[in-house]
Amino acid sequence: MLTLDDDLGHLSYVLTGDGPPVVLVHAGVADHRMWDAVVPDLARQHTVIRYDLRGFGRSAPPTGPFSETDDLRRLLDHLGHDRVRLVGASWGGRVALDFVLTHPDRVHSLAVFAPPWRGYDWSADMIAYDEAETAALASGDLDAAVRINLDMWLRGPARTWEEVAPGLADRLRDPVRTSLVNQDVVGEHSQGTATGDLASVSVPTLVGIGKLDVADFQDIGRRYASAIPGATLVEFDTAAHLIALDAPTQLTAALGPFLAR
Repeated sequence: MLTLDDDLGHLSYVLTGDGPPVVLVHAGVADHRMWDAVVPDLARQHTVIRYDLRGFGRSAPPTGPFSETDDLRRLLDHLGHDRVRLVGASWGGRVALDFVLTHPDRVHSLAVFAPPWRGYDWSADMIAYDEAETAALASGDLDAAVRINLDMWLRGPARTWEEVAPGLADRLRDPVRTSLVNQDVVGEHSQGTATGDLASVSVPTLVGIGKLDVADFQDIGRRYASAIPGATLVEFDTAAHLIALDAPTQLTAALGPFLAR
């Protein structure tokens, strides 16, 4: 991986392919590797930019106040890209939305998959998940916290582990662990999400949801599709929260024509 150093640490990133730039922003329980299965197809037509958010994967935890939006802007400036196609999953989707609200002139198109909604009234299931993770971390049981997150975000509420593709849990386990180890320092220094009116988003937008995901995120996806003018909603029947892991072929089939616009 390549490295962009700054006064807060560094961001790690990787470039693949050639053509109009596409940035893939990973979920909050993953790192840049969650996109491995979709990159080969996208790289046939695009320069694919993947990076680890600060405190995830190989990017250093922050040593002071930071903004995910500023980090992405700094990376694009470093790479010399004035305008990009932007794709984000889960928390990475929120980062992508914040970026287009803050820097609309730098985004050609936007695709978000299962992003959170600021101030959402979470269901009892989501509250129970959060309480279980908090209790596991408070007791020092990091392995239990990893299992709780794999159950919620990879397996999801609608299937058994036997129905999850072999190997996915092993691929995600280390990225989840890293995110949990660093989440306190990331949370302490993060300057939070951007404010802005979704009705002001004027770039072509694709919103994706997994039909096997938590009901909250299916509802949130539909909210985004309704709130962003002209947005298209795509539903993935065989995917839970992490669509790029569960349904990479279907994801690239949806992204390819969209990104080519």
